Amino acid sequence: MLGATEIAPQRYLASYGRALEDFTVGDVYEHRPGRTITEADNIQFSLLTMNSHPLHCDHAFAAESEFGRPLVNSALTLAIVVGMTVNDVSAKSVANLGWREIKLTAPVFPGDTIYARSEVLVVRESKSRPTQGIVTTRTEGYKSDGTVFMTFERASLIPKRGHCAA
Repeated sequence: MLGATEIAPQRYLASYGRALEDFTVGDVYEHRPGRTITEADNIQFSLLTMNSHPLHCDHAFAAESEFGRPLVNSALTLAIVVGMTVNDVSAKSVANLGWREIKLTAPVFPGDTIYARSEVLVVRESKSRPTQGIVTTRTEGYKSDGTVFMTFERASLIPKRGHCAA
């Protein structure tokens, strides 16, 4: 479980992530901290990933769009939201098995602060790996005003307690 284990008097080993037994269908994790996305984040990510769409980096072009200003690259928001979930969902995982139903439901702009929450949908033992199981979560990315801008489901291969990497 998340937290720390006392390994000697007044000495603690931090715990990161969850083992399979720590997941319960219906639990919701409110991931923290949030993240304010800057214009520099957006431009650097867009250039790094070779996404040269002018809506992400050209203020004059974006001003003429229906949004009136630059949009944050949706692959950046996906990367940040997935990153926010790691400590609660996949820090002990053996593998990310995939995402599905990724939906982009509202724009994100430089200066927006985003948060995420995940609900545990399925927890089951693996049929082929007796020391592991599969956890499926549904994650929402939302802005500080409560607007949900992204949803997706994710499956992770999670070890059982006693079989997690140190």
